Amino acid sequence: MYKKTMETIDFGGTKRVEDYYFNLTAAELMEMQLSTEGGFKEMIERIVNAQNQTEMTELFKKMICKSYGVLSPDGRKFIKNQAVLEDFLATQAYSDLYMEMLTSTEAATEFFNNVIPQDLEKKAAAAQSAQPGLSIVDAAKPVLDAARADGNL
Repeated sequence: MYKKTMETIDFGGTKRVEDYYFNLTAAELMEMQLSTEGGFKEMIERIVNAQNQTEMTELFKKMICKSYGVLSPDGRKFIKNQAVLEDFLATQAYSDLYMEMLTSTEAATEFFNNVIPQDLEKKAAAAQSAQPGLSIVDAAKPVLDAARADGNL
């Protein structure tokens, strides 16, 4: 779960400081990997290597939209639906975050690194240290395969 505190000036001119939440579950990451021709990881690498600005802007929006949600009051649920997303997309905070990602490699990297589930990242990092040079997505594959076989995905 990535909690991003943002200071914005809303459309009425009021300064606001609010927390926004972003998260991708292992199931969502797997869906993105398997539903993208050639794989999601490979698509990202292709976009970055080609420095294709049009595809990069689409990727940033997709990652923001796919990961944005609202915590339930009891913290048991992370609510992601069209109404919640449309509400966020109508805010200055969305515009500021999107522009920050477009203009700062560090901000985009921080965002991507923080929306990946922490336990998945830790397991993938352990696998990656056992095989240097292995990407996090490749390192996560055995973890995700095992979770799927156990019925957890």
